[in-house]
Amino acid sequence: REREREREMCTLEKRGSLFILTLTGDDQHRLNPNLIDAIKAALHRVRSESSTTPSALIITAQGKFFSNGYDLAWAKSSGPAASTLDRLQLMSSKLRSLVNDLISFPMPTIAVVSGHASAAGFILALCHDYVLMRKDRGFLYMSELDIGFKIPAWFMALVRCKIGSPMSRRDVVLRAAKLTAVAAAEKGIIDSAHDSAEETVKAAVRLGEELVGRKWDGHVYAQHRRVLFADVLGAIEFDETVEDVSYATKALFVGA
Repeated sequence: REREREREMCTLEKRGSLFILTLTGDDQHRLNPNLIDAIKAALHRVRSESSTTPSALIITAQGKFFSNGYDLAWAKSSGPAASTLDRLQLMSSKLRSLVNDLISFPMPTIAVVSGHASAAGFILALCHDYVLMRKDRGFLYMSELDIGFKIPAWFMALVRCKIGSPMSRRDVVLRAAKLTAVAAAEKGIIDSAHDSAEETVKAAVRLGEELVGRKWDGHVYAQHRRVLFADVLGAIEFDETVEDVSYATKALFVGA
């Protein structure tokens, strides 16, 4: 039954030495516990099927959205504020666990941003080693400033690690800029921009095959990445925005 739920939310295709994980459907791919669990289960399958040969992972999504962030509607649907807080804490805990999995993953990872990636969805994309994005649809957007919701410190730690330019970090965090693929590439936030979703996937496959061709030891690769992102791994142990009730209860009144 768990495998059926996983298939409903994402698919996993093995193409040679590449694994392509696709978030399925035309919804916003909100990061609720069910979707996060489905992604984590797929990652577990990749680990088990790739233990002896060099591989690479590509994650993409169907529809207009790569991911539109946390599923705040699901959190608020529980009723009392205390239950909402519990659900916010659960989503945060599961996303931080997924981020740990990706940083510890024993192969190169490539995000194909096939549509909008907002808030926690933007963070999910940034967790990958490489980010490729289509030009014809979608923005990268840290929406928290526009909706009056505090960005968690661990989000900021990842932004500092992944976005090198102080001016680019300012635009993402302090201007809530909606960045097209072309603008994001110019700012060094993504690796490349492509004409369509199909072209973006093709470019990701070419990149993945090139990386696999280097025949790196996946466990050594993961160890290097963990050292590179040690600050993020330390920061994801805690999320003050869901542990502090004064921050968390804001989610009762704002959109995603």
